[in-house]
Amino acid sequence: MQLNKVVLAYSGGLDTSVIIPWLKENFSCEVIAVVVDVDQEDDFEAIKERAYKTGASKVYIEDAKEEFVKEYIFPTLKAGAVYEGKYLLGTSMARPLIAKKLVEIAKKENADAIAHGATGKGNDQVRFEVTIKALMPNIKIIAPWRMWNLKSREDELNYLAQKGIDIPFKKEESYSMDGNIWHLSHEGLDLEDPWNMPNFDKVLKITKNPISLNDQPEIIEIEFEKGVPVKVNGKEMNCVELLKYLNKIAANHGIGIADIVENRLVGMKSRGVYETPGGTILHYAHRELEYLCLDRATLHFKEMVAIRFAELVYDGLWFSPLREALSAFVDKTQEVVNGTVKLVLYRGNIYSAGSKSPNSLYIKDLATFEEDQMYNQKDAEGFINLFGLPLRVYGMVNKKEDE
Repeated sequence: MQLNKVVLAYSGGLDTSVIIPWLKENFSCEVIAVVVDVDQEDDFEAIKERAYKTGASKVYIEDAKEEFVKEYIFPTLKAGAVYEGKYLLGTSMARPLIAKKLVEIAKKENADAIAHGATGKGNDQVRFEVTIKALMPNIKIIAPWRMWNLKSREDELNYLAQKGIDIPFKKEESYSMDGNIWHLSHEGLDLEDPWNMPNFDKVLKITKNPISLNDQPEIIEIEFEKGVPVKVNGKEMNCVELLKYLNKIAANHGIGIADIVENRLVGMKSRGVYETPGGTILHYAHRELEYLCLDRATLHFKEMVAIRFAELVYDGLWFSPLREALSAFVDKTQEVVNGTVKLVLYRGNIYSAGSKSPNSLYIKDLATFEEDQMYNQKDAEGFINLFGLPLRVYGMVNKKEDE
């Protein structure tokens, strides 16, 4: 098959550096490399140079940090979505955005196909491809790891050498990592055995080791408007600045480490260690404010929505009708999630220290144990009689009185 132009999701790593000459060899095509900046803190000039050196005809560096936070992270935060109780969806949220950028450039360049470097074992292949299918249904998708005969890092290095491409990649001795403004993930090596305790001094790159911390408690205040964080300690910030600021604070206190054996979409279990410092604080604070502002029925139903929302994000179904519909529900609930949450950070832990809201449903005169004028305790008897009537009827029909 011969193609004219292929747009490649390019990271600058060994895999995607090999893919550029491989695409040119196998499809006689022009390769356009696309790097999406979600604050992975790479040297983008070096990455651009490497892409050209391996044969790319054009390189795009797309700054998507603000879009990532506003349009993907904050909607997921408002939903309270956490996958399997631990994973705060850092990679999962980024992949649909990256795929969206690939589609935009494919349309701009009139490309024949979009390629990615995700393996046939992981979730990312699904996240990339279902997004591309949703946004550009008829474009071809090329996944080299499902096609080529290269089986290892050594094979890839040999392939580049055969092509006369000299790039100083070394034998991989570090964890497989994926990072952005929300998190940093670690997989592989000793983490592949779930019995092994992570060596935090070796694994952690952002967060301080909470086991060896000797820090002092720190109190912070986070203000929300309609479920979105807008201020920290009274200082208003844009979304990127705010998240970076919280990342720094939380990391200094060893907050945001999650060690999980998760269920991949493709059917296997995998073990990963995630660093999500600022995100962990935001989820905690947002939940505290919802306790204050949401009524019982809405809060409980939203808990169910959060589980399904997390599954949709994890599975790469960001652009599905169901995810969009659930976001509409979430946005409605967040109209009253306004106020400030106070937290204490200390040695890897977060402690609640107070919350306030103009939409608070907490009424002290109603909840008090002291004398009050709002609640007649005698009313409870009739309520309990009616509430328990179905159980009473069932007991009368199906159970004999004790003899």
